[in-house]
Amino acid sequence: MKTDGQFLSPSRQAEIRPVEEADRPVVGYAKDYPAGLMADTHSHPKAQLIYAVSGVMHVETVDAGYVIPPSSALLMPADLDHSIYMDGPVAMRVLFLRPAEVNGICDDCRVISVTALLRELILAACSEPLDWDVDGRGHHVVSLALDEISRSTVLPLDLPLPKDARLRRVIDALRKHPDSPNSLSDWADIANASERTLARLFRKETGLSFRQWRQQLRLTSAMNALSLGESLAKAAAVAGFDSQPAFGAAFRGFFGMTPGQARAVVGASSQ
Repeated sequence: MKTDGQFLSPSRQAEIRPVEEADRPVVGYAKDYPAGLMADTHSHPKAQLIYAVSGVMHVETVDAGYVIPPSSALLMPADLDHSIYMDGPVAMRVLFLRPAEVNGICDDCRVISVTALLRELILAACSEPLDWDVDGRGHHVVSLALDEISRSTVLPLDLPLPKDARLRRVIDALRKHPDSPNSLSDWADIANASERTLARLFRKETGLSFRQWRQQLRLTSAMNALSLGESLAKAAAVAGFDSQPAFGAAFRGFFGMTPGQARAVVGASSQ
């Protein structure tokens, strides 16, 4: 494991090294973390499926930020620098995968839906020893887990992050206050750039317009709030909506489910 931060102490690195070096195509790793813990920038030599039985994780790479509620998991390629923030207590369950096992489905980061079956397979894999029997239960669990992963639906829980310092000031402020009513003109003054320049930077560095990026941030933040047990009214407010019906329509259009359905899915996942 490569690390640039203080969270991954020598003892922590020693704990996870056998997982990284295990001679199996897939091995599980289970660890519970307290709220507010931050894993500074690090990477692993294997690909990962990062999942939480309960709690919400925020994973950030150089290019994007990802919200990972219990209804989803993050597929991450090997050797990719990333940090993780625990939003509330997190029961993390990770599958470490040899890169060859996920060729074609883990070429870049993607958030996938976690079905009831995949959830149980992740838990089962985490209960197997690192040297599980290649002719026994571990083999069958892993084979089915890989098949489920390959069939999973990709979810829009990633948020492109820019590198331009002016745009980054705007985005960092928006991430702290996604419900901010500031217009692009208001943010241009804060960024010390013209409105036209800021609009161009949004398109160039995120692939989205200001309105599209802000809407994605707001709806992702609402999903995060629902995953932490907040009410539908609170989630709507986080997303900057005064009208719950309007919030519901926007949420459903983006995620393909209503806020109530999302809250129910998260509740079922954490049981």
